[in-house]
Amino acid sequence: MTRGRSSELSFEEVASLAYERPDIARGYAGQTLAVDLSRGAIDITPLAEEVKRIFIGGKGLDLWLLWNAVNGDTAWNDPENAVCIASGPLGGTPNYPGSGKSIVTTLSPLTSTVIDSNVGGHFGPFLKFSGFDALCITGKAAEDTVVLVDGVRGVVEVLRAKGLPATAYDLSQQLSEHFGEDDPGSVSVVTTGPGAANSLLGCLDFTWYDAKRGRPRYKQAGRGGTGTVFADKGLRAVVARFGKVSQALNDPADAAALKDVAKLHREEIHQLDPVQNRMRQVGTTHIVDIMNDFDLLPTHNFRFGHHPEGLNLGQDVYDRLFDKGFDGCWIGCAVACSHGVKSFVPLTGPYAGREVFVDGPEYETIAGCGSNLGIFDPHTVLEINFYCDAYGIDTISFGTGLAFAMECFELGLIDERATGGFALRFGNRLAALEVLHQVARGEGFGALVGQGVRRMKEIFAREFGADPQVMADIGMEAKGLEFSEYVSKESLAQQGGYGLALKGPQHDEAWLIFLDMVHNLMPSFEQKAEALHWFPMFRTWFGLCGLCKLPWNDIVPEDNANTAEPAKVMQHVEWYADYFSAVTGREANPDDLIAMSEAVYNFQRIFNLRMGVCGAASDDIPYRAMGPVFPMEYEANGEKYDGELREELGDAVEEMSIEEKVAALRRRREAAYRKLKAAVYERRGWTEEGIPTLATVKRLGIDLPEVLELLAAHGVTS
Repeated sequence: MTRGRSSELSFEEVASLAYERPDIARGYAGQTLAVDLSRGAIDITPLAEEVKRIFIGGKGLDLWLLWNAVNGDTAWNDPENAVCIASGPLGGTPNYPGSGKSIVTTLSPLTSTVIDSNVGGHFGPFLKFSGFDALCITGKAAEDTVVLVDGVRGVVEVLRAKGLPATAYDLSQQLSEHFGEDDPGSVSVVTTGPGAANSLLGCLDFTWYDAKRGRPRYKQAGRGGTGTVFADKGLRAVVARFGKVSQALNDPADAAALKDVAKLHREEIHQLDPVQNRMRQVGTTHIVDIMNDFDLLPTHNFRFGHHPEGLNLGQDVYDRLFDKGFDGCWIGCAVACSHGVKSFVPLTGPYAGREVFVDGPEYETIAGCGSNLGIFDPHTVLEINFYCDAYGIDTISFGTGLAFAMECFELGLIDERATGGFALRFGNRLAALEVLHQVARGEGFGALVGQGVRRMKEIFAREFGADPQVMADIGMEAKGLEFSEYVSKESLAQQGGYGLALKGPQHDEAWLIFLDMVHNLMPSFEQKAEALHWFPMFRTWFGLCGLCKLPWNDIVPEDNANTAEPAKVMQHVEWYADYFSAVTGREANPDDLIAMSEAVYNFQRIFNLRMGVCGAASDDIPYRAMGPVFPMEYEANGEKYDGELREELGDAVEEMSIEEKVAALRRRREAAYRKLKAAVYERRGWTEEGIPTLATVKRLGIDLPEVLELLAAHGVTS
C-alpha cells in the first residue's frame, strides 16, 4: 500500500481498524487506544469514569495504562513495557496559552522505573481530537514500523515500512508530506533517530508543521531514554492526522467562561512578556544571563556557577541568531518561545556543509552542552543541538554525562586509553562533537557515554581503576537520571527538589531555583520544606491536563510581589482552576488542583516502590549537588563558606586548613539535606522511608487493592 507524494517510501499493512470518531465531551474523547506490535493488534477501550476522576488525563492516564501493562519484574526492553502518550482535558484549546502539550511515559532504561516528559508539538491534541485520550503501545515489531492514527479517515493502521531515512529530521519531513497529502499541517509525527537505538539516552521528537518555513518543527520528550524504548520496539514513527482545530472541538462546559479566562491570561502575557523575560523574542535563553549572574549556571561539570564568558551563550547572542517570526509550538500560544536558527551549516557529521534549520537551543541545552562542557561558542552549541535532535539524543543527559567524563579525564581517573586517543578536556569542542557522533553510532568512547553517568561510574571503576568515591561525589545523577542544568549547591530547596523528584533530577518537577535563589521567596527552612510539597503538585497538574508550565510562573502579574503568596502566583492558579472548571464542568478551586495532583503523584511514588526504586536512599544526591567537593570549589566562594562555618564553629575556622573546611562544610550540608528529607516526607504523608502511608492513600482515593497489597508487603499497614 502506498499513499501520498513520496515515491521513496513504501508501506505494507500489518493491521488496520476503522472506527467512528467520537465527539469530544467536556475535554475527553472517552476512550483509549492500544497497539500491540508483537501481535499486530489494535484495541479501543472506553475510559471508565472512575479512572478519569482519579487520574484526570495526560500523565495520570499514562501511569494507569503503564501500571496495567507491566509488573514489578518488567525491564525497560521487555515487550510488556509500554510507550504511553496522552494529552489532557484542557489540551488542544487554541486560545489559552500553552495548551498543546503531550505527555509521554514509559519505564526508563536509565532508572528502571517510570519516566515521563511533558512535550510540545501538535501530537497530543491531534490524538485526542482523532478520538483517543491516550495511546498505549506495547510489544515489539520485527521490522521498521509506523503507527498511523488518522482522525480524518477514521482509521488506525500498523504499517511495515521500507525506504525510511535514518535521522529524525529527514524522516519527519517525509512522513509529514506523505501522510499529509495536500496538507502537511494536518500531521504530527513522533519519531527518533539512530542515537536512540545505539544508546540509553534516546529522546523523542514531536512535530508541528511550520507553514511559513515549509517544514516540520520539533519539541523533545527528552528525559530518561523514552526514544530508546521507542526504537527498541521497532517503532520508527507514530503519526497523528487531524483537520481544523477550534475551541468548540473540546466541547467546553462553559464556552463563555473559557473565552473570558483565556483572554485575561493571553492579554497579560502580551503586555508583560516584553518587559519581563522576552520569551516571545528569545525563548528560554534569557535564563542563561540570570543563572550566570546568580552563580547558578553549571560550568565544568557543576563545579562552578559562573564564567566570565557565560554571556557568549546568553540571550543577546541568540536574539541575533534566531530566525524572526511566530514560534509557538501550539496554535495561537501567546508565549511563542520555540525559536530556531535557519541556514545553519554544521562543520562535522553527515550534514557537514549542508544548510539546516536548528530547533532551539533552549536554556537546558545551552547550559548542558555549552557552559557545563566549558564550551562558550554558540555555534558549537547549535551544532550539538541539531545533531542531538537528528540522532534522537537527550541534550541534558548527553551534556551532563559528557561533562562528567571530561572531569574524570582531567582528574586522571581515565585517560586516552578510555577515550580512544583524544584529550577529553573541558572546552574541547571537536572532541565533544566526535563523542556525540560516536554515541549515535554506538561506537568508541561514545558507546560508554551513551550508557549514562550511573553506568559510566561502574565501567570506569571496573575497567580503568577510577576511584568510586570521587565519582560518586562528582557524578551528577540521581535514581540513574542525569541532573538538569542548575547549580544547587547554595539552594537547599533545589537540592530537595532534585533528590525527591519521582523520576530523578529533572527541572520540570524541581524548578525552585528561581524562587529560592533569585527571588528569595523562601528564606526559612520551613518555607523550603513546604514548597517541596506544593510546587511539584502544581507542576504535576499541568502534566495531567495537557498544559505547558511556562505561563504559570515565568511571566507573572505586575502586582505579584505584593500578594500574600508570591511564590505560588495565585492569580494564575485561580485562572487555571477557572479554566479547568470551564472545560470539564467539574468545579475546581486552587486546593482542588493540589488534591488532583497529590493522588497521581503518590500513585507514581507507589509505582516506583513496585519497581524497586523507593525508600530514603533512592532520594540521595551526589555531594556536588550540596556543596564543594574539592578545595578549588570552596575557594571560589570562600568568604561565603567561611561565614557559614563560623555560625557553627566560631573563630576556630581561622585555624582550619582548606581540606578541613571542605570536610566540615560537607558534614553540615549533608545533615541539612537529611533534615529536609525527613520534613518533606512528613509533610507529604509518607513514612520515614519515604513511602506513602495507608492514611495518605485512603485520603487521596488511590487505595486500590493492588496498592494496599504492595504497601503491606513493605510493612506499611497504617
